[in-house]
Amino acid sequence: MEIDWNEQLVAQLDWHWRHQLRPRLDGLSDDEYFWEPAAGAWNIRPRDRVGTASAAGSGSHVIDWATPEPHPAPVTTIAWRLGHVIVGVLGMRVAHYFGGPKTDYETFAYAATATEALRQLDEAYEGWIAGVRGLDADALGAPSDDLWDTYRHWPLAAVVLHVNREVIHHGAEIALLRDLYAAPSADQSRRGSNGRMKVRS
Repeated sequence: MEIDWNEQLVAQLDWHWRHQLRPRLDGLSDDEYFWEPAAGAWNIRPRDRVGTASAAGSGSHVIDWATPEPHPAPVTTIAWRLGHVIVGVLGMRVAHYFGGPKTDYETFAYAATATEALRQLDEAYEGWIAGVRGLDADALGAPSDDLWDTYRHWPLAAVVLHVNREVIHHGAEIALLRDLYAAPSADQSRRGSNGRMKVRS
């Protein structure tokens, strides 16, 4: 059986995008978008409330950043993770491989609302998946010359698989943050209406 590898690479991500990830983001509120689930979380913030020395961005909001990255890495918000997917996972590669608009962490205008972030995400995704659909077998097998040294000598097909993994795993992280945001905290769930801790019998 002859396998159409382009079809397989596209289908792995696009099925997940259309049936799981993108519907899971519908209804994202601004409060969820900026919610910090842990102290010291990295976020996207108004420029006058910068949280890190290397915060980047060209608009009213900047993304928390530090070089080198601290260890352990901080917990990140939905806003931060969406910014990372939009810029570093998709946008920069759409520019590099498919002639999309120049995109980088320093000059990107990060979204100040959840609605705007989802618009940016949809645009970056459409640019990426349309570009991948146009790759023939020779292009997929050629050295990628990727933006990041780690992937520069991989075949382009391996970079496409890497992007698939990135979008899927960051999407799962965002979905979990939505679940945590919606759920009562552990303390709340264990307290009775009088505020006292419930005791299991």
